[in-house]
Amino acid sequence: MSKTKLHELSEFGQSMWLDYISRPLLETGTLKDLIGLGLRGMTSNPTIFNQSISLTRDYDEKIIQLKEKGKSVFEIYDELTIRDVQEAMDFFAPVYEKTAGLDGYVSLEINPELAMNTQASIKEGMRLYKKVNRPNVMIKVPATIPGFPVIEHLLGEGIPVNVTLIFSVEQYIQTLEAFVRGLERLASKNPSGLSKVRSVASVFVSRIDTAIDQFLEDKIKTTQDQPLKNKLNALKGKSAVANSRLIFEQFQTLFQSPTFKALAKKNAHEQRVLWASTGTKNPQYSDIKYVSELMTQPTVNTVPEKTLNAFLDHGVIREAFTWDAKTAQQIVTSLKEQGIDLNTICANLLTEGVAAFEKSFAELMASIEKKAQSLSPRS
Repeated sequence: MSKTKLHELSEFGQSMWLDYISRPLLETGTLKDLIGLGLRGMTSNPTIFNQSISLTRDYDEKIIQLKEKGKSVFEIYDELTIRDVQEAMDFFAPVYEKTAGLDGYVSLEINPELAMNTQASIKEGMRLYKKVNRPNVMIKVPATIPGFPVIEHLLGEGIPVNVTLIFSVEQYIQTLEAFVRGLERLASKNPSGLSKVRSVASVFVSRIDTAIDQFLEDKIKTTQDQPLKNKLNALKGKSAVANSRLIFEQFQTLFQSPTFKALAKKNAHEQRVLWASTGTKNPQYSDIKYVSELMTQPTVNTVPEKTLNAFLDHGVIREAFTWDAKTAQQIVTSLKEQGIDLNTICANLLTEGVAAFEKSFAELMASIEKKAQSLSPRS
């Protein structure tokens, strides 16, 4: 097979993962084909599973089978999602082997209803890892105050972790601290395990632009000052990537530090930044805006299928972070001068993100229960 843009991107130093999972993707050979084109991993979350299970009939037969076996609603959910991620991981196993554990992962999120309960989340994360029984699973844990000890504990057990719902620089710094504590815990009891554990930090991108652009648009509508309008318009679509650039600066700082170098001598790996929520929501922007503008190494970009196909069609491989963090900070400062505080917006987005996943999970449970009750048993 000839080299695709995904292969070129991997050679450049950035891996592209797919932010989607479904039965047809697994059963029709589509995922296998995408892996052949250079796809390097996959992420899932409660919203994705809710869309796949609730809004299609792809899972109905399995729901009937599990219901007939006396399974509870949660047990049905558990079986459906774990079956999907196991099958996906088996497709990605050659990628995992070929990249020596750098890529080839599929992420599975801990029950969002446990997000505020540290001990219950630890127990559930351990259970999922054991039940999935594949080396290329990443357990997703939100970057929240109750979540940071979960991240530390799971990494300390040698379990790969995808830290999710990172919006702010502050959250990212706390994620790095939890990551280091986890590796230090692992090193204290199983030094050889450091070389086998991987982690990513999922920084959510497009939602920041969506929120801040709305504030900017509202201010534009209320002013007659043309120079101010021009300034506000110039800031649209800039905040998310600026925030990402500041986060990447923190990545570079930590992984060049003596603290991490001491762990690296024991064969510890960096926790790569993963750009998440990178589908373009504003039709006025490029359909690959958050791929093109976040192309740097060593990172991951997890994209919806539409964005993946757009990148394969007209993506260009080139370093995006040719500008420094000072320029990014100037954008943040300019926003603050207009009364828009990035930290406040990120905090709100985190709260909304946790609530949205919990809502999706609740809707999914309700949908499975409804289907289990209404679907006719097999004859």
